[in-house]
Amino acid sequence: MTKIAYILLCHKDPEGIIAQAVRLTAAGDFVAIHFDARASARDHDRIRAALSSNPSVTFARRRVKCGWGEWSLVAATLEAVRAAVAAFPQATHFYMLSGDCMPIKTAEFVRGFLEREEADYIEAFDFFDSDWIKTGIKEERLIYRHWFNERSRKAWFYRSMQLQAALGLARKVPADLRIQIGSQWWCLRRRTVEAVLAFCDKRRDVVRFFATTWIPDETFFQTIVRHLVPDREIRSRTLTFLLFSDYGMPVTFYDDHHDMLLTQDFLFARKISADAKRLKQRLGELYAETGLTFRTTGEGKRQFQFLTGRGRIGRRFAPRFWEAETTIGRDRTLMMVTCKKWHVAKRLVDRVRSVTNLPAVDYLFNEADTALPDLGGIQTTLEKRMRHRRALVRMLFDYWQTDRLVLCVDPANTELMQDFHSDRATVRILEIECEFTDDYLIGHATRVGLASDRTPRATIDRLLPTIRYDVKFESERIRDMNLPGYARIRQGASVDENTLPLAEFLDIPVDKARDIAATDYLFVD
Repeated sequence: MTKIAYILLCHKDPEGIIAQAVRLTAAGDFVAIHFDARASARDHDRIRAALSSNPSVTFARRRVKCGWGEWSLVAATLEAVRAAVAAFPQATHFYMLSGDCMPIKTAEFVRGFLEREEADYIEAFDFFDSDWIKTGIKEERLIYRHWFNERSRKAWFYRSMQLQAALGLARKVPADLRIQIGSQWWCLRRRTVEAVLAFCDKRRDVVRFFATTWIPDETFFQTIVRHLVPDREIRSRTLTFLLFSDYGMPVTFYDDHHDMLLTQDFLFARKISADAKRLKQRLGELYAETGLTFRTTGEGKRQFQFLTGRGRIGRRFAPRFWEAETTIGRDRTLMMVTCKKWHVAKRLVDRVRSVTNLPAVDYLFNEADTALPDLGGIQTTLEKRMRHRRALVRMLFDYWQTDRLVLCVDPANTELMQDFHSDRATVRILEIECEFTDDYLIGHATRVGLASDRTPRATIDRLLPTIRYDVKFESERIRDMNLPGYARIRQGASVDENTLPLAEFLDIPVDKARDIAATDYLFVD
């Protein structure tokens, strides 16, 4: 039977720590607490006094003064782990938590999840080959010795590194280890934890090495577990749901995140705001419930990026080096149809083909399966098409032996529109303005991975205003570019109102433009 010993690292909020320990042990699990030695001794005494009669709670034998990025975090974890192993022989799993973590599933679900596979859950990616580290120093974390904290003694941190580099004091990684990196929030089986502790006792050289690396809580356990456990028994993921902002700061969850958190494919969430009293109460009550089922999704990260990413979309205006000498052609006319409802643009383009015989292509920069002729391989992937877009379009002109071409473009692709407008060719844009119901926008969110049929209605209601504004913003952004050759037709306009913009855009007789504008199924969803 699965029994979990939670390794609780904390440094504040004694009442919250007490409540967390009571909650977890009431459901039949265990808790080992390390309370930062830098924190108040009075708070530590209050926690010990409140939990002293609870046989399912133990404390680290030694309190360590912890500093972010330092070995002290690993040392504190090892102290709590050793205490848990000694105090709870029934524990089958050891799960790392912080004081800011809360369960987002029931204890019943958590145990069932861990029983399904005989595996350890710890992020463990190759330190040198993966892109887990996004910014800052990388190999310098390992090859130089770090005695100063980069946050509190920044000047000495970098001065020490520079001095070691100047003196040629770079050191080698222990030869028998492949350094791994990942989140510090892991869940390990008992035999793995015991093997790690035995390894630490035997290989003091490895402990000494990591003791002077930078941010070892992201490499120490990850490396040793991968060294000791077969790959087939490791799931390189964390079971704790956490997000980081564009600036590398952990995202904090509040009361209105409740429904979103419960649908995530994780067991706990970090970090919960101290002010989210209602959320903490609801999640605390959740852990003890039984008989609940959860419809989980993996949309949390995408939703956060979408909701916070508006307004920080970068654009480039200069051509890439491989495009510098590529031009569509001075005497050619490229006509771009842009519409958020792709099926509407495709219907219009299909009518243009049949009425005018103009060559036309659907969303070739957005859909990999868009029908294209064989152009020697440049058309095989979306990445290639976008990278060599001018060359691709020029080849389409050549393939059809034409000087006029129509293609569909998503309204979000303003960079692409700008790029084509900077070409020597004549470039025109026709925007199709549509009306959007809530049902359509929900379907759009599903298609792009922001939602699914399992997403709670409360989460949908929070997404809808932002999605609706995003669609409107894309349209306004196109108009604000003031590009020459811009025209617009509207779903709510009459056939006559849409005929003239179509005639000007396609440079065709009015009667043919009216024939296209009168398509009765054009705007049907």
